[in-house]
Amino acid sequence: MKKSFACFLLFLFGLSLVAQTDTSGRSGLYRHTPEKQTRLIHTCLKVGFDFSKRTMDGEARITATPHFYPTDRLTLDAKAMRIHGVGIVQEGEPKPLRYLYRNDSLEIQLDRTYRRDEEYTVYIRYTAQPEEVADKGKRSFVGTKGLYFIDPDGDDPERPTQVWTQGQTEYASCWFPTIDKPNQKSTQEIYITVPDRYRTLSNGLLQASEQHDDGTRTDHWTMKHPHAPYLFFVAAGEFSVVSDTPWRGKVPIDYYVEKGDEALAKEVFGLTSQMIEFFSQTFCYDFPWEKYAQIVVRDFVAGGMENTTAVIHSESAMQKADVLADNNYWEFVIAHEAAHHWFGNLVTAESWANLIVNEAFANYAEYLWIEHRHGRDDADFHLMERVYEYLIRPEDFNKQAVRFGYEDREDMFDKVSYNKAGAVLHILRDYLGDEAFFESVGLFLRRHEFGTAEAHDLRLAFEEVSGKDLSRFFNQWFFGNGHPVVEASTRYDAESRSLSLHIRQMQDSSLLFEFPLEIDLYEGDRRQRHSVWVSARKENIFTFAAGEQPSLTDIDPRGIILMEERNGKSSAEYRFQYRYAEDFKSRYQALAFAVENADKHLLLAAVHDPCYHLRIKALSELPVEQLSRKELDAVAKIARSDPKNLVRSAAMWTLAGTRDKRYLPLFEKGLETHSASVRNAALNGIAQTAPERAKRFLVQARPEELTADQLIGLLPVVIRHRMAKYLPQLIGYLIYYPFKEDSNPEQAALLRRGYEWAMSLDDAILVEKALYPFREEKPYLSGDMRTRKLILEVLENGLRIKKGLPQTPSVREQTGLLLRTIEEMKE
Repeated sequence: MKKSFACFLLFLFGLSLVAQTDTSGRSGLYRHTPEKQTRLIHTCLKVGFDFSKRTMDGEARITATPHFYPTDRLTLDAKAMRIHGVGIVQEGEPKPLRYLYRNDSLEIQLDRTYRRDEEYTVYIRYTAQPEEVADKGKRSFVGTKGLYFIDPDGDDPERPTQVWTQGQTEYASCWFPTIDKPNQKSTQEIYITVPDRYRTLSNGLLQASEQHDDGTRTDHWTMKHPHAPYLFFVAAGEFSVVSDTPWRGKVPIDYYVEKGDEALAKEVFGLTSQMIEFFSQTFCYDFPWEKYAQIVVRDFVAGGMENTTAVIHSESAMQKADVLADNNYWEFVIAHEAAHHWFGNLVTAESWANLIVNEAFANYAEYLWIEHRHGRDDADFHLMERVYEYLIRPEDFNKQAVRFGYEDREDMFDKVSYNKAGAVLHILRDYLGDEAFFESVGLFLRRHEFGTAEAHDLRLAFEEVSGKDLSRFFNQWFFGNGHPVVEASTRYDAESRSLSLHIRQMQDSSLLFEFPLEIDLYEGDRRQRHSVWVSARKENIFTFAAGEQPSLTDIDPRGIILMEERNGKSSAEYRFQYRYAEDFKSRYQALAFAVENADKHLLLAAVHDPCYHLRIKALSELPVEQLSRKELDAVAKIARSDPKNLVRSAAMWTLAGTRDKRYLPLFEKGLETHSASVRNAALNGIAQTAPERAKRFLVQARPEELTADQLIGLLPVVIRHRMAKYLPQLIGYLIYYPFKEDSNPEQAALLRRGYEWAMSLDDAILVEKALYPFREEKPYLSGDMRTRKLILEVLENGLRIKKGLPQTPSVREQTGLLLRTIEEMKE
């Protein structure tokens, strides 16, 4: 699964470590791998939806066998259901069985004792009631209903009627009885009855459709390979199906989108076949499933979910054409979910404690795909973003990637299981070499195909292929917590003509790491790369022959090791590093120094970096007031001619900061570009240099004609002239003002003024729109005290303003909503 976040890249400096709750299991809390008393074999479902009641009527035929010990009982998970009847199927017909349904568990007394490898089939008639599913305090970031009805009454003209499921972690049992554990696997067939105007989607292939006289239709879907219950999926709604070229001419590839989005479907998802081919070759295992479909739904509870052969995406996937002209922001999510069809679906983590079997590889697959498609610099940038997201959460330092002492299974879906574990695979790949790494991956997949595995199984596969003992590696990176915090210093001895490099690990002595480390020494502009082994000691000292004082000592230039690096490099050294270092991490690190220290000369050099991400960052951080006319003209040239729209946009935003009318023609020309980012920057430039023209434009325009991104560029004019008609589109941006205070105080102040103006209005819809993103983000905030604090600051500021208004019934209702949300955030 891919969790969806708005990521704002910062640079790594001064991260601190704090003590946190022990999650290792040593404290007494230990989550066992689920015991297998019964083994699922096949699941056959017949389902139909009552949209008015938000329920689903179902019939299940579950074929199972005792796992090892003889038994005369079957216990199934069945959350918030009404059970109408249970039977044992004999000669095709169910004969009644005794059962007890309590505490979301269905306990069935079988007709006799069954031994291992004796199969039986039980029949259950039931009604699923997702609205009755109790949360029971679970901190699920995906909701707990399992089955979701979207606008079931059809009374919202802005949203289509849909129904879809979400099973991870253990919510499949909200819509069908099963053994809802990741170490179970079953083949399946599902009969879905819906109004004939609806399209359905489920796992596997559509075998048949039968029309009924009452205007409904039953679709029969089958899945021939076994997979985990949480991956079972159904969806129905008025979707259009866009078919793409089948993979290798035999595996259908389909995209289910809303009507009107057909033309964009291939623009968003069109690389899917190439991804499947790439992962088939890279993982040394051909795509094993019979189709690959992707569906975009409304109000999905995450970014994406890897339901086998039927991946679901949130509506954020469907970007407009002018946004796609800049970048497909969903491409890495598509790659992530595709990779899960090997890691997670083909081989499934046997317990949530071993979630890295699924998520480490899906996370790292993002890197692999970007490296393949866009190059190493782009992939390294993506990796550093992911590593940073882990490092800024000091509470994650004490969490093991594989941990059995979690409080709630949902806690496993964090930056440790995803980002850190993915980065550790990057270290392992570099340590073993590509050939050994990917051959090991293929061995692991073949050995555990259509089954389950744990982290130790990964280690054994890598050891078998490479011949290396990887116990220490897995113990410190996966089964241990933390990461190295490295302080590097050098001393040159002119007499012995040698350089001593001191590597100190600053984290606690009980968490010392060993790892390979590359060192680049520069004598003049000549580079020598050395490889050393850092032992698990507080201090390692390495000595290198050097005919003269090196111009620069650069550690881990390729950014392989997951660590915090502290060094005492001077401004001159960082400028030298940017000029001569070839690897992305070294250039990135030098640019980070330039941003932190407002080094104009280094920033100006970086606006021509070969990596467009660094060009954007350099342009965004240029001190406009310090730039000469010649330097500004160089920025204008970039705004006109850089091959990347996003870079041109960044250059225009920089020029807009000058408020110089010389650049007005450039901004006007930018409005003609088929690029959302360039047009947005151009609108901002016009707002800054010709505010009256921008005002006339906004007065004449209708809100639905402009996107929120475009309005951000015009925000100064909107706020100055109190154009309230645009606030519903802007409020989702205004609420994030405190998050910008460090990086852009001027913009933060503008956003805050807009937010406070919006809260000063008696407008309940604005308040609901303001609170919605925070309510959606709350499940992600476990342990993230900084983000929680900033959100509370926004909410309490809004509450203060509402309390100062005349207390109409509407204002009192808004005040109550703010108060309830504040209390929820504090929980």
